[in-house]
Amino acid sequence: MIDVLRTSAAALALALAGTAFAADDHHSLAKGDAKAGADKAATCVACHGPDGNSVNPEWPKIAGQSARYLEASLAAYKSGDRKNALMNGQAMNLSAQDMQDLAAHYAAQSMKPGAGSEDSIEVAEPLYRGGDADRGLPACLACHGPAGGGNAAAGWPAIGGQHATYLATALKAYRSGERNASANGQMMTAVAQDLTDAEIEALAGYIAGLQ
Repeated sequence: MIDVLRTSAAALALALAGTAFAADDHHSLAKGDAKAGADKAATCVACHGPDGNSVNPEWPKIAGQSARYLEASLAAYKSGDRKNALMNGQAMNLSAQDMQDLAAHYAAQSMKPGAGSEDSIEVAEPLYRGGDADRGLPACLACHGPAGGGNAAAGWPAIGGQHATYLATALKAYRSGERNASANGQMMTAVAQDLTDAEIEALAGYIAGLQ
């Protein structure tokens, strides 16, 4: 199953390799009302900051993330497919319109640049840009773009500039299978399955510096 998912991830990445990884696509594909979303975001500010750029490295920056990804994430928290005690509670009472509006609001914000680790480049850059053919790992940039801008149309998140601590936690959750309820989650589990702790930490430090 892991090999099948890896093959699917690689094939899908190749099929969409020509798709632009443009930051403004994240906003243009939004179905909700950004102004209404701003009015509904009061409880989000405590963790994610007034503009979606969280200060705590354990909480993700959601500014500039694609509306499709944000809406899907909120829906997964609401259904319980994605586990997080705080977010499950926050999403529980959100309507479909609420989720669309919040997604539109945060997609319209700009993610602040992150701080990468120069020490991570030697290990992480080859994996990010070229993958590992011996382990059947596709290059990260095939789905997330050369600068980590993601692919809004495919629902693949922007990861460049994200907090390294959060990225490492997410990769470990994918690797363990904790975060694989969705089709994309299953592909990420397949990709992360053979990554070592050192490789995960290196990738997180490297991606945090992309912009």
